[in-house]
Amino acid sequence: MNLSHIPLSTVGAKTTCPYCGVGCGVRASMQTDGTIAIAGDELHPANKGRLCVKGSALGETVDLDGRLLYPKMRDERGDMQRVSWDAALDKVAGGLRSIIDRHGPDSVALYVSGQLLTEDYYIANKLMKGYIGSANIDTNSRLCMSSAVAGHKRAFGEDLVPICYEDLELADMVVLVGSNTAWCHPILFQRIAKAKENRPEMKLVVIDPRRTATCELSDMHLPVKPGTDVWLFNGLMSYLAHRGARDNAFIDAHTTGLGEALAIADADCADPHEVARICKVDVNDLLAFYELFANTEKVITAFSMGVNQSSAGTDKVNSIINCHLISGRIGKPGMGPFSITGQPNAMGGREVGGLANMLAAHMDLDNALHRDTVQTFWGSPRMADKPGLKAVDLFNAIEAGRIKAVWIMATNPMVSMPDANVVRRALSKCELVVASDIMEKTDTNAFAHILLPALGWGEKDGTVTNSERRISRQRSFLSAPGEARPDWQVICDVAGRMGYRGFDFAGPHAIFDEHARLSSYRNGPPQIDGHSHRLFNLDGLTGMSKQQFDELQPIQWPVARPNNADGAVTGTARLFGNHRYSHPDGKARFVATPPRGPAHLPDEEFPLTLNTGRVRDQWHTMTRTGKSARLADHVPESFVDMHPQDALRYGVREGGLARITSRWGAMVARVQHSGGIARGSVFVPIHWNSQTASDARVGALVNPVVDPVSGEPEFKHTPVNIEEFGVSWHGFILSRKALALDEITHWTRIQGRDFARYELAGRNVIADHSAWARTLLGVHDIDADWLEYEDSTAGVYRAVHVDNDRIDMCIFLSKRPDLPSRAWLASLFDKTQLEEADRVGLLVGQPIEKGADTGPTVCSCFGVGRNTICSAVREQGLKTVAEVTSCLKAGGNCGSCVPEIKKLLVETHAAETA
Repeated sequence: MNLSHIPLSTVGAKTTCPYCGVGCGVRASMQTDGTIAIAGDELHPANKGRLCVKGSALGETVDLDGRLLYPKMRDERGDMQRVSWDAALDKVAGGLRSIIDRHGPDSVALYVSGQLLTEDYYIANKLMKGYIGSANIDTNSRLCMSSAVAGHKRAFGEDLVPICYEDLELADMVVLVGSNTAWCHPILFQRIAKAKENRPEMKLVVIDPRRTATCELSDMHLPVKPGTDVWLFNGLMSYLAHRGARDNAFIDAHTTGLGEALAIADADCADPHEVARICKVDVNDLLAFYELFANTEKVITAFSMGVNQSSAGTDKVNSIINCHLISGRIGKPGMGPFSITGQPNAMGGREVGGLANMLAAHMDLDNALHRDTVQTFWGSPRMADKPGLKAVDLFNAIEAGRIKAVWIMATNPMVSMPDANVVRRALSKCELVVASDIMEKTDTNAFAHILLPALGWGEKDGTVTNSERRISRQRSFLSAPGEARPDWQVICDVAGRMGYRGFDFAGPHAIFDEHARLSSYRNGPPQIDGHSHRLFNLDGLTGMSKQQFDELQPIQWPVARPNNADGAVTGTARLFGNHRYSHPDGKARFVATPPRGPAHLPDEEFPLTLNTGRVRDQWHTMTRTGKSARLADHVPESFVDMHPQDALRYGVREGGLARITSRWGAMVARVQHSGGIARGSVFVPIHWNSQTASDARVGALVNPVVDPVSGEPEFKHTPVNIEEFGVSWHGFILSRKALALDEITHWTRIQGRDFARYELAGRNVIADHSAWARTLLGVHDIDADWLEYEDSTAGVYRAVHVDNDRIDMCIFLSKRPDLPSRAWLASLFDKTQLEEADRVGLLVGQPIEKGADTGPTVCSCFGVGRNTICSAVREQGLKTVAEVTSCLKAGGNCGSCVPEIKKLLVETHAAETA
């Protein structure tokens, strides 16, 4: 590992995990051997010491391999050359200024990210909206949470999440909608699981087209047809209204709009049989869910990407909120709608107006008084007076030439955007592309004219806000590598060079103070002049010194100025306890949600529906998690999950390769059958990119249709076709050195402990396997310790290069995709010297010793494989997950593998009794 940071302190630091929106507290400290020890912060309210496997592996991802360490600019030949910061900043500022002078402020744009800290986000928003004077700043949070934002604003008058994590433990019923919580928000799922263990009567309902790991703990799974959520929840609203479950006193005193919303629900969804038919669920299961909801007071409905990422995402959100409003299940402990945020600081970005249609401090661009409030506070020369371009429209405008310059920060839109090939065309045409990043080589950075090295996790200092509105400090514990700088400082430097004042900050504490002061500026009791009271308020956190900021403990907003004797500042766990909302009249709004299907339906040419999402152990485009060997073992390569009958119909086989095609693009992935997906649907994960695979960017397939209110793309419903990706051979390589595989038809790179693993497939005919393999691996010495075996009839070839009795690299080829275990071979790379039995096993293609092959990883925390678990279950008669954990440790840390262990217990016992 290339780790050349200098620790800022030997004591260690309390900081925050940079992955999902749970916002877990982390303790990080440098060890004497130079490694980083990571542990959960027992005192952090979000996780109370627990970490998922991604968080636990953070210490394995802070090396400098592949890092962008110095500013670079593209020369006349198109090559990137190192330059000074002054040269790079002058070029960025001069380029932006020239384009604005020639084409106006709307000719430039910023595209930012939920990976930024709140202070970075605040400065970017201030520069763009208050000084350049354009709202063309949007964020990758548009792709995951903007439908929740729009739904909250329509219902509550402000982007407000009413509950806290404790409510998940207090609820008598938790409904998870479009959320594989067990994999995507593991610590929240473990809190739910523990509560259910303590109170078995607590009910867990999962609403998801797929049977995911989350379903293994559920009391009920409703596998709704993709895109039918509004029918489901409109039907629930109608059921509650006419079965005596409506709270008339609450509705009359604290809401408006019920008549129209209920009329829509009754018109289309009053008949449960019709709703069940549309949603493709059993009517008895549907009625059981409706009855359970109606008869349970403490209900949390938690939703995530399966709801938001839709062309009807905002209506889905409001259809859920409507059910809580009509039953009065909001504003009290253990009940309410709950948006589970995807990124570590998506909430912080929303606070500072990071979306193109918002202003800072929860104010609105289309409100003249709000614009005046922000401009007056900033003392800025101008203020954007209309919404900017949302993400999809922004890149379309770049391709069309209306936007001449774009500055991309902490995100990789070439991989993450829908119809991602538009991003390729747009950036290739753009006059000025600036990228602030921690990694040098990404799909997006290949198109940049200027690269600016940013600080990464462990180096950055500031704040983030999690899904329950809890602000936490992200503290640096590593020095800045190379010449990398904080994003806020780079933006301030560019602003100064553009001639703007108001960007002279002593550090992130000063930026946070300005952010906090803006939140309380002109934010008093509700007024008749249009300045509606904003619940987002950090008044109690204004005026902090640098030391107080450094010592800031996790706290939930709103934070009022203390009125107690000791001056202690306290946050707010729950909202709406006083039934006061942020609309001018103080009432919540029912929103009519006419049900409508997805924008594009399957047809004869594209008969299947593509759903996309995450896998358990990876994050976004894997720039961090891809560095960890233990995170790579669980799901090593991209896949397409489909029903076996669909696979038979379309001529593809499990374990083989398939090409998935839509109207917008194509990709190649390996076919698998999880048993959790319905006929007519396929699932592909989002993580792979051009650095990790030859052709696995699923974003290239996703249709660019967006929700008309939120602008969020429809990642969960794209019509596709699937066909066999024919190859002549399959293979894999394990190698201690990096290999160039441009000539290989299909490849995926996976990080091992001291090696790289490459999964391969080719269409070429290999006449001489030995010569071909030596050339590919770079083993030209005829006297090298080269072991090989070939069965030309079966099309099998195996070769191993040994250096000083230590395995250096190996290659295995076959006409069939069922190749030897990678787990066993990987274990040989840990050995300083191969034994004779190892050499024999390498030629035979399997281990000689029993138990040497642990199988695919199930528990990444402790490196426990499938074969090890199944053997222990059979041989020791293990019956429960707790017994497996006691025996093997598997499942004893983050718990995200518990659903898989439960499934293995069932399968193993079933096989024994068959």
